[in-house]
Amino acid sequence: MMNHKSILKRAAALMLALLLLSPVISMAARNETVTIPKEEYERLKRYELVEEVRQYVDAFFYVEPDEQKMMDGAIQGLLSGLGDIYSFYYPEEAWAKMQEEDSGKYAGIGVQMLGDYNTGAVTITRVFRNTPAEAAGLKKGDVFYLVEDLEVTATTMNDAVDIMRGVPGEKVHVEVLRNGEILPFDLIKANIIVNRAEYKMIDDKVGYIILYEFAGGSKEAFVEAYEALKNAGMQHLIFDLRDNPGGWVGDAEKIGDIFLDQKMLYYTQDRFDRKKEYFTKAGADPMPMTILVNENSASASEILAAAMKDHKRAELIGVKTFGKGVIQFVIPLSDNKSGFQFTAAQYFSPLGHKVHKEGIVPDMIVEMPEEQKHVLFDTGDLADPQLAAAYEHVLKNLQ
Repeated sequence: MMNHKSILKRAAALMLALLLLSPVISMAARNETVTIPKEEYERLKRYELVEEVRQYVDAFFYVEPDEQKMMDGAIQGLLSGLGDIYSFYYPEEAWAKMQEEDSGKYAGIGVQMLGDYNTGAVTITRVFRNTPAEAAGLKKGDVFYLVEDLEVTATTMNDAVDIMRGVPGEKVHVEVLRNGEILPFDLIKANIIVNRAEYKMIDDKVGYIILYEFAGGSKEAFVEAYEALKNAGMQHLIFDLRDNPGGWVGDAEKIGDIFLDQKMLYYTQDRFDRKKEYFTKAGADPMPMTILVNENSASASEILAAAMKDHKRAELIGVKTFGKGVIQFVIPLSDNKSGFQFTAAQYFSPLGHKVHKEGIVPDMIVEMPEEQKHVLFDTGDLADPQLAAAYEHVLKNLQ
């Protein structure tokens, strides 16, 4: 014999079954009825447990809950479930800071960092000159340990960035790991102006450009440097992509357009095996080129370097690259105040080489001596062993 609860469950199941037989569903609440398609109803049902939790919190949480923070956490949680460190949510404040960063002007401490998806480590790859980070003594190669009370990993890197950004004059405490020792630093945030590129004529024939990242204005910064070097008589370019973590693939495409004439720059492939190819535009500058890469050259840097290698348009010198061969879309949400980033596809070199987790092997391997890995060399300084090796190789080709 069924008890009262069993009868109620059976009745509820029967009612739901009858509803699902209809092409549309009517939902009644507070004497109002909304009719939605069956597919929409089934989609909403998937989030029923989330709403159930929200209702409990709304009714019983011991203080008034912050609805917006709950929604921000829910969206971040949805993306965290992908298990991909490159997919994450930008709530309102973080979205504004991200756009600020892309402009090249922001308040912070003045470092560039790269998160490793294998080890979880977040490493400083560049310390900007005349910044709080440089003044305090942070160095390239330092690994973040703490930012305030936040333990820094590849998955919390964006939260750490948010804490280190803000208003000039604010204090921030960071701790880094250097040579097995944890070192504390107290910094005062300041206005940071990021230069995307630097350049120099090494001699009367060989020019040098270092591009620090593919972000707002990077293509324009490269073109300005390139034209200045050509006007100075450059006959061979050394293009430095070491420690360049990537950025907007569109900027890599624009620079590829300068040097490759109607060639495939890369292709992408998603989980449905849909393939999309990108070809450069007609016309190309024939300037001979050598490209420097290292273990921190990632993403858009690898796209460009791999294409130049595959088409034998440039020789690559240095060590194997980072291996971030996935492309993210950055999507603004409908409130026009927030957005999210997620991984949409993998990219491959023109000859079909997979980059993700594999990297690009240079034509000529030149290791950086361990004792010089943390040195900040001046632009075009031949005391830099990898640059010196590239320069000597170029001179042989020019003779």
